[in-house]
Amino acid sequence: MRTKRVRAGAVVAVAAALVGCTAAVAIAAPTVHRASQISIGFFAPESGFAAADGQSAYDAAKLAVNQINAAGGVHGQMLKLVNYDDGSDVKQAVSIATKLVTQDHVTAVVSGSYSDQTLAAAPIFQRYQTPMLAAYAVNPGIPAAGSYIFQQDYAGNVEGAAGAYTLVKMLHATKIGVVSIDNDFGHALVAGFKAEVAKLGASIVETDFNQFGEKTFTPVLQRDMGKGANGYYMVQYAAEAQQYMTDWNQLGLKKPLVGTEGVDSTLQFVKPVGKAADGLIFTTPFNRDGANAVGKKFISTFAKAYGHLPDMVGATTYDSFLELKTALLKGTSAEAIQASIAATRDFNGAAGTTLRYTSGRSAVKPVDLEIFRNGQVHHYAYIRNLSIITP
Repeated sequence: MRTKRVRAGAVVAVAAALVGCTAAVAIAAPTVHRASQISIGFFAPESGFAAADGQSAYDAAKLAVNQINAAGGVHGQMLKLVNYDDGSDVKQAVSIATKLVTQDHVTAVVSGSYSDQTLAAAPIFQRYQTPMLAAYAVNPGIPAAGSYIFQQDYAGNVEGAAGAYTLVKMLHATKIGVVSIDNDFGHALVAGFKAEVAKLGASIVETDFNQFGEKTFTPVLQRDMGKGANGYYMVQYAAEAQQYMTDWNQLGLKKPLVGTEGVDSTLQFVKPVGKAADGLIFTTPFNRDGANAVGKKFISTFAKAYGHLPDMVGATTYDSFLELKTALLKGTSAEAIQASIAATRDFNGAAGTTLRYTSGRSAVKPVDLEIFRNGQVHHYAYIRNLSIITP
């Protein structure tokens, strides 16, 4: 959804608000006084079917802001988190985006929401020249909204390609059955997966797309078994992935199985499924064993604050705020923030290292592979091949 173009004068007024002063003060006063706080917008699905992901992202956002402020903020200015619940609703996301830029006058934004909502909100932030980091939305079209829009998680086609490399090159599958959720997330990953499978010389026996709430995967698994599938690719969110694993185990399947960050949820998948997922390998930006000092500290402080281990939506949200802090230290204008994020090199965060952003503003970072062993999730390997991890 696109709103009407704003007049040049309105853009100037909003830009002035973003740096913490009004146009009148900038002209009349001999010095510009900084605001006591820097407002950062945030929206996530804190209610509805994705509430667990939204709460995890929001908890990580609060943790990051509290830590930044406890360390002195940004040159003495405290961050103010302006949070809204989008309820996994596109219309709500558009309304929130409009409110953040026209009423709250935020300096920058982190999207803690899914691809549909982030994709709808991004053009509004671009129109008002408000930098936005999409924490974990993977649709490749998100950063295409414009120069102020960045994707902190890697694009969906990258994750799909990494899944293909894992199945074919590492697990030696040659004939693969694909089952995916039927939304932007699923289609982006499947497109990247299929393209890489073709390059690697393997084949796909069938591709199936299912709706949210799917109650059985047995028929498609049996059909793919009959067609000689010796590897399986599962692109699902937590609830549907639970059903997939139930059917997988009832059929007694022992073939290589690769999933995606859609199952990287502590409360929705890891805890309830446990040992039933043993052997499952999945692609994610988050090393649950802690990739570096930042990751280890995030894991321990998040668990202490909220009583359970974090997951990837929390990790990438946390990293988005750390990247924003780094940018704000160099300047709080929209132009300075945009330039700083675009120039990112070797940024060590809770979700590993962001090597850089492409000219299209998608993060380039190693893809982490995690594996279920004895009901617990541990690091398995990294995919660092630049031909795969570069969108």
